[in-house]
Amino acid sequence: MDTKHIIQVNNLKKNYKTVTAIEDINFNVSKGEIFGLIGPDGAGKTSIFRILTTLLIPDEGSATIEGYDVVHDYRKIRSLIGYMPGKFSLYLDMTVRENIEFFATIFGTTIDKNYHLIKDIYQQIEPFRNRLARNLSGGMKQKLALSCALIHKPSVLVLDEPTTGVDAVSRKEFWEMLVNLKEQGITILVSTPYMDEASLCHRVGLIQNGQILSIDTPEAILNNFPKKLLAVRSTNTFQLLQDLRENKDLHSVYPSGSKIHVTGKKEKIHASQVKEFLIARNHEKIEINDITPTIEDCFIELMGE
Repeated sequence: MDTKHIIQVNNLKKNYKTVTAIEDINFNVSKGEIFGLIGPDGAGKTSIFRILTTLLIPDEGSATIEGYDVVHDYRKIRSLIGYMPGKFSLYLDMTVRENIEFFATIFGTTIDKNYHLIKDIYQQIEPFRNRLARNLSGGMKQKLALSCALIHKPSVLVLDEPTTGVDAVSRKEFWEMLVNLKEQGITILVSTPYMDEASLCHRVGLIQNGQILSIDTPEAILNNFPKKLLAVRSTNTFQLLQDLRENKDLHSVYPSGSKIHVTGKKEKIHASQVKEFLIARNHEKIEINDITPTIEDCFIELMGE
């Protein structure tokens, strides 16, 4: 067993009939790390998580958690992990308190025994402890699901898109809770389609079409962006996008908010060249600025490669 890596994934592959969900997936997660799988819907994140939580058998490859194989040692792994699936899956006709007590009982423990693990989270929903789960808000359901995943004191927490569909304040609060859990020695594997959440992880794997494009720290991924990046704006955003895509000197052209981000086929591109091109296309109030790339920019660049 590799004592440094609590999770080891080697050459995982999974097909659904004619569709390849994941192809040759490899990564390791160190003890006490927050590792994020970042990618859009359909990228393969959930298939990987279902394999790691012993809910799905891979077609090829292997994976271990604390040295236990996800196929052969599934019973042991289920006692080691806390799993929060993307879809709220607790009992809607049970109260907040009843749900937590139920999951504690399944794992042979009690709320009182492991209260210290869920205290910071549970205190936020405790005033609603007698409310049915079906009547909770999105943020409250999220906190309840996390409490249930933690109540048996897992060494690894697996969270599949835990902040999808909740408001910005709840997203911020949730990540603050994850940082606190990490301080208690819990290893966290989390997936998200939100690129801004990548910076909150120790390391991230950028995944698309069932393949990992890059694994590194968020800082290293940003520092490895290979080209100069420009943000372009004019009065007609739609026409601006169409015209820039016809410019044969540009490598990537994609919308980002109210602006269009572009890189050149060469390492450096000059704003003056782009401006001259747009003036010739009768654009007005042209603004072009050098900008620092985000994780989303890096992701799109890697997809283009």
